[in-house]
Amino acid sequence: MKPPAEAAALPLPSRPLTEEDLRRSEDRARVWLARLNGRRLMLLWLLVGPGVLVMLGENDGPSMLSYAATGAQYGVDFFLPFILVTFAMAYLCQEMVMRVAAVTHRGYGQLVLERFGPFWGWVAAGDLLLTNTVTLIAEFVAVRAGVAYFLGSSHFAGPVAAAIGVGLVAAALGLGRYWRWERFVLGLAVLNGLFVPAALLSHPHWHAVAKAVVTFSPFPGGSLQTLLLLLASTIGATVTPWMVFFQQSAAADKGLTPKDIRHGRYDTLGGAFLAAIFGCAALLAGAALHGHGGENPTGAGFPLALARVVGRPVGTLFALGLIEAGVVALLTISASTAYAFGECVGAANSFNNSPRRALLFYAVNVSVTMLAAVVILIPGAPLLSIALNANVLATVLLPVTLMFLILLANDRELMGSYVNSRLRNLAAGLIVGLVSLAGAAYAIESFLETVHVV
Repeated sequence: MKPPAEAAALPLPSRPLTEEDLRRSEDRARVWLARLNGRRLMLLWLLVGPGVLVMLGENDGPSMLSYAATGAQYGVDFFLPFILVTFAMAYLCQEMVMRVAAVTHRGYGQLVLERFGPFWGWVAAGDLLLTNTVTLIAEFVAVRAGVAYFLGSSHFAGPVAAAIGVGLVAAALGLGRYWRWERFVLGLAVLNGLFVPAALLSHPHWHAVAKAVVTFSPFPGGSLQTLLLLLASTIGATVTPWMVFFQQSAAADKGLTPKDIRHGRYDTLGGAFLAAIFGCAALLAGAALHGHGGENPTGAGFPLALARVVGRPVGTLFALGLIEAGVVALLTISASTAYAFGECVGAANSFNNSPRRALLFYAVNVSVTMLAAVVILIPGAPLLSIALNANVLATVLLPVTLMFLILLANDRELMGSYVNSRLRNLAAGLIVGLVSLAGAAYAIESFLETVHVV
């Protein structure tokens, strides 16, 4: 024990402990006890969460439809290994996010505001609001596609999808603390694995799969605009701005510290591995339609097309997977929006706060979800176009977010000895270059086609 004189000399807290502090300290106490008693599996269980959620949350409805559409259009030759590459990119980016959160205990939006000024802080938040709103609409489109498969009609699918999405977001917000919210969403995210039995039941050509992974076939032929769209969409299906905002804020809300960085890497790597497997499964399921000239489904028609070609069980699993993918993304993307706005205006932004103490955080979480739900109920709204281009928009706007992330991860005043290594900076620079090139190539080619130059 400390002698009384030394104890009296200890600094007093600068402010009283809040409800948020107390709830987070309870969670951290369990982590401390698990580490103290050498309970490795319990420690991993307590620290897993943000990394798995951000990766499986990015295996959202538009992403799984994009993978399936790619498989139906081009088979597995080029895009199967390319998905693995993009998830390796996602891990490198999100590891930086987790490390910055564990060292600084602050969200991405708050750090950008503090280190680069209000202008860039609000630019980052505005970028996020635009991409998140479009993506949330696309998530409801995916949920609606899955619901329509079971109802046999699209007339009631929109209202049912809206009720499911808004209802689950509201229910999760009522759980009272970050730990419960995280476990609830993790339980739903596990169902992303439904795409694996869907792929297996579609009887893929395993020789072609092995050849594609080993040889990395050359870029397929076809319409240049379609290929660039799918390339940009595949990148946007694995690395997006909301992922940076969400994981950094969620890791800070969870209370990660530098001692947790090793487990944070396990969490992020495990999430990337699972998401890559499930994403490849969606591609393999969609590839069952490759070569079936009579089957050229839109997003909503994918489950039905799969049911006709390879059997109703595959269509059913794919439809259930779309509903799960859309719902989990609704929960995580709306949370990332709420985190960002709370950080930018300096308001309470934690699931460990009650709605009374964090009114803006909870209000943004629900309102942005309801806004997206309303859009899918508008007659004649271009829902399919929104769903197909949501990932492309994310790819176009991602480089700015990544550049700020790299600057934060190299800020020695913030990060101390946890700054990026030269190798990490090289890899991060290559990722920014690839993402920028993909987005710019699609934008330029689309413009040239619009003005009839190509």
